[in-house]
Amino acid sequence: MKVLLVVAAVALIQSSYAALLIKGPTEPVLEGDLVTLECLYTDSEHNISEVHFEVFSKYMQGWRSIWERSWCYYSMQIEQLSDRLVLLIPRAGRYYEGPYRCVSDADNVTAPDNSSQPLVIKVHYMGELSLTREGYTSYLGVSQELKVRAGDDVVVKCSASSSEQPSFYWQKEGDDWILPSSTLTLRKVSPMNGGQYTCMAEHPSVESLNKKRTISITVLPEDAPWYESSNGRLTLMTSAAAAALLVLILSMSVFLCFRAKQTKTSKGPIDDKSQKKPIYKSSVESLPSTCGDKQPLV
Repeated sequence: MKVLLVVAAVALIQSSYAALLIKGPTEPVLEGDLVTLECLYTDSEHNISEVHFEVFSKYMQGWRSIWERSWCYYSMQIEQLSDRLVLLIPRAGRYYEGPYRCVSDADNVTAPDNSSQPLVIKVHYMGELSLTREGYTSYLGVSQELKVRAGDDVVVKCSASSSEQPSFYWQKEGDDWILPSSTLTLRKVSPMNGGQYTCMAEHPSVESLNKKRTISITVLPEDAPWYESSNGRLTLMTSAAAAALLVLILSMSVFLCFRAKQTKTSKGPIDDKSQKKPIYKSSVESLPSTCGDKQPLV
C-alpha cells in the first residue's frame, strides 16, 4: 500500500513539473540542408500554443525570440501542431548556427523552468576560394590569367572561409608535384615556370565541400613592355582612376570659384532708374498746396 502511495506521489510530482524539450539534429549539418526543430512537453496536459523558439545571438550576447515574420529570420517557417511546435530552416547556413531553445509564455511558469535545455546547431560550410598576391590588397584579387616578366617573383596565397580550417594544396598541370601549402611561391620565374596552377582546399570533415581554383601564369620576355604584364596593367588602371578623380576635383574647384566670382560681381549699387523722380510744386504732378517753397516733395 505504501509503495502505491509513493508511486502515485512521484507521478503527481512529475506531472506538475512537466519538462519542456527541444528536438533537432545532434550532429553538424551540411550547408544547404533542411533543418527541423521541435518543441514539445513531456506530457500532453500543457498548452503548446504558449511556447516559442529562441536563438542566442552572439552579437547581442542574449536570447532573441524567433517569429515567423521576423525580418532577420525571414526564411524560417514555424508550424504549430496539436502537441508540438515545429521550426523549419529550408537551407541551413553559417548564419543559422548557435544554441536554440524552447520557452514557455505561461504565467504560472517562471524561470528557469519555463525553458528547455539549449540545442546547439553546427553547420559545415566552405566558401569560394580567393587568391591574393603578396604586396597587393586582397580587394583586387588575382585575375584568371597572370602575366609576369622573366626574373620577377610570384607569390600567390589561397584562402577560403570555412567552418573548420581546410587543408590547402597547389598543383601544376602536367607535373606530378604537389605543394602542401596555401601559398604558391615562385622566385625569379623563367619560361619553364609558366602553365596552369590549381589551388585545392579540402574540408577536414566533409569531403563534398572540397573546392579548387585554377590560374594561368604566363612568363613574358625580360624585354617585354612593362604595360603588358599584370603589374603594368594594374598600374595603368590605378593611374587612370587617380587621374579621373583629380580631373573631377579640379573641375569642381574651377566651377565653384567661377560661381562665387560671378555671384560677387552681380551685386552692385541700386539702379538709378528705380529711384522716383522729384516732384516740384509748380509741376503738373504736384498737388495743390499753400506752401511757397521750391524744394522737392520727395
